[in-house]
Amino acid sequence: MTWFERRTWQEPRWTPADILAAKRGRTVSVVLPALDEERTVGGVVASVWPLLGTVVDELVVMDSGSTDATAALAEAAGARVVRREDVLPGLAPRPGKGEVLWRSLAATAGDLVVFLDSDLVDPDPAFVPSLLGPLLTESGVHLVKGFYRRPLRLESTGGGRVTELLARPVLSSLRPALSDLVQPLGGEYAGTREFFESVPFAGGYGVEIGLLLDVEARHGLDALAQVNLGVRKHRNRSLLQLGVMARQILGTALARCGVPTDATARLTQFVQVSGEWLPDVTEIPVLDRPPMREVRAGRPPG
Repeated sequence: MTWFERRTWQEPRWTPADILAAKRGRTVSVVLPALDEERTVGGVVASVWPLLGTVVDELVVMDSGSTDATAALAEAAGARVVRREDVLPGLAPRPGKGEVLWRSLAATAGDLVVFLDSDLVDPDPAFVPSLLGPLLTESGVHLVKGFYRRPLRLESTGGGRVTELLARPVLSSLRPALSDLVQPLGGEYAGTREFFESVPFAGGYGVEIGLLLDVEARHGLDALAQVNLGVRKHRNRSLLQLGVMARQILGTALARCGVPTDATARLTQFVQVSGEWLPDVTEIPVLDRPPMREVRAGRPPG
């Protein structure tokens, strides 16, 4: 059997009762990174909250500096809200998703950690049980990625533009063993704390591809699994925003594959102002935080 056949669940059928029986004393933390997601964060929390106290042992929204009502709405929906500045308070926070996911390891205690994006629209309560299934029932699995259909506006498909135009070609070229991942950049995934605390975290949008490359390099392809989560609806970004995201993802992927990269890259894009095309330069950090295990052991973070 191929890896795809062994480690892909097209119709995951784990119920909350199945997961509860399979936990066998292991604990689960669900983490939602959030930055100004007042429109959706409450709904994502509400989709997980009925599992709290059984399948889920703690439900945490990691706030990444929101200036809207994200924190208040998340707390009202039943989550514990943690500000990134309050975790490792002696360390100034950096911007980016990877930073807040990395800090969440110091703010939670579960043996297994589930990450869900907080901009999901109509999230399915089955997301968490489905992501936990392979971790709890299959030997040697350390990371489970969700995959899904991603509608783009009114189209039935079309989301995942950075995946199709960047991530998939890069993985096919540099790490072809990972070519069978349906959604390598998806923000819904789960893993063992043992794995997450043993690897560095890219500070921004490169965090997902960095974890993917690290689990395969350290534990082999069978440490990775993927489950079908059906449909994922979320906020779509502009092409300029996706360009910045793609450059950060590419920098992390190249670094993980041994290609030297600058700690800060400069991406030039062009915008039209009064009929003229003008350069718009963005500085994009490509920095890692060290494994949380080393931080716990007393090594100062870089």
